[in-house]
Amino acid sequence: MRESVLELKVDLGDRSYPILIGQGLLGSQDLTPYVAGNQVMVVSNETVAPLYLEAAKACFPGKQVDTVVLPDGEKYKDWQTLNRIFDALLERRHTRKTTLVALGGGVVGDMTGFAAACYQRGVPFIQIPTTLLSQVDSSVGGKTGINHPLGKNMIGAFHQPEAVLIDTATLQTLPPREVSAGLAEVIKYGLIRDEPFLSWLEGAITDLVGLQPEALAEAIHRSCACKAEVVALDEREGGLRAILNLGHTFGHAIETFAGYGNWLHGEAVGTGMLMAADLSVRLGLIAPADAERAGVLIGRARLPEKAPAGMTPEDFLTLMAVDKKNVDGNLRLVLLRALGDALVTSDVKSDSLQATLEAFCGASTSR
Repeated sequence: MRESVLELKVDLGDRSYPILIGQGLLGSQDLTPYVAGNQVMVVSNETVAPLYLEAAKACFPGKQVDTVVLPDGEKYKDWQTLNRIFDALLERRHTRKTTLVALGGGVVGDMTGFAAACYQRGVPFIQIPTTLLSQVDSSVGGKTGINHPLGKNMIGAFHQPEAVLIDTATLQTLPPREVSAGLAEVIKYGLIRDEPFLSWLEGAITDLVGLQPEALAEAIHRSCACKAEVVALDEREGGLRAILNLGHTFGHAIETFAGYGNWLHGEAVGTGMLMAADLSVRLGLIAPADAERAGVLIGRARLPEKAPAGMTPEDFLTLMAVDKKNVDGNLRLVLLRALGDALVTSDVKSDSLQATLEAFCGASTSR
């Protein structure tokens, strides 16, 4: 059953776009106002397509709607799978007036957006995220790309969508690990910019883990509002936007070490945020009680709290050296100077970093 639509705006001047949030929007929300031409290509994967593809197609009445279904998983976020999107576009003779639609989680969204940025030197696209992580993070802000064996998301482009449609009903089909992975990104917003939201999450986390609709809607709304505000202030990550990467430098290293897909992105970020909080304590930025508070919430979200089995501090240092946020060979990390207040810094003492890495390696977690 469709309920009211809540609309947020990502304010980027003449490239501004709406985020439409509600329950039961798929199949009932007309998205043709965001389609310039007659052609639409919906990109999904083998898990999501059987559940939601027909409903997504119904959002484009009167349009030529073609589809391409990709294999599911982070390990397919590569050039070979990306080419399947281009193959479908060319085989069905889509022009530069076509609109791509990403129906799925973060992998589908990133790949579809990158394909849209590249096809005929750039065509529009729409995001329809179906996982909690993609709804609160990756679908908003225009970061697109694919992975490289040596580093996550190292090849890509900034390409903003025309609209983001978030149907909260899709979350009811998520497996528990995917719910927890999404909650990592939700918790991130409280840690970096919104301490009152962090306090709210501490009271609501049980409802969120249990997929209680009202709590989910509130968490998604507040997360998207925070992301939209930061993106509007710093679209291409020249400064402020980098705080959205709290835990990601550690987390991307974990994902690369474990093999893409063995740890979910949000799982790795959850551990990465714990590491960032621990390092912030060692550098005298926050009190131990603050790190403990963050750790309790991350634990209640059922996220892993140690690095993968067999990962060493040396593995972390090697993999973090190729992080996109580094400048002129200097490691840059997002840390906390208070709960709700993040900073980006290269001023990290090597002995403090080493101590954090050692604390999270050893007694390891396997996924």
